[in-house]
Amino acid sequence: MKEIKQTIIINRPVEEVFAFTTNPANTPKWVDAIAVEQTNEWPVKIGTIYRSQNHVGEWSELELIGFEANRMFTLRLPDGGRVSYNFSASGADATRLDYTWASDGRLDASFLDKILTKLKVVIEAV
Repeated sequence: MKEIKQTIIINRPVEEVFAFTTNPANTPKWVDAIAVEQTNEWPVKIGTIYRSQNHVGEWSELELIGFEANRMFTLRLPDGGRVSYNFSASGADATRLDYTWASDGRLDASFLDKILTKLKVVIEAV
């Protein structure tokens, strides 16, 4: 399995960044490919299913396979790959987000850069 990693600093406290990124209602605000995202339960926990719909109406499911509040969460992708978000403090009111995308399919670093940059802009504007 191939993987790419990227780190971004977001000028918001860890708790805010974690809450924003795990809330499915926020995902379309920073991932352009997703029109709607929802979960089968709230609050989320290991085993929660995130359902994402793209702009042509196709749905995909991601399973929450790793979770520690305000520290990390990992989702299994439909292709068997995974995305992992790891959060740590970076100063008094900033968050270091380490994002890892692993898959046997095609990995696009420019896509990853685009969504993380948009996440930073959106959450810092909140």
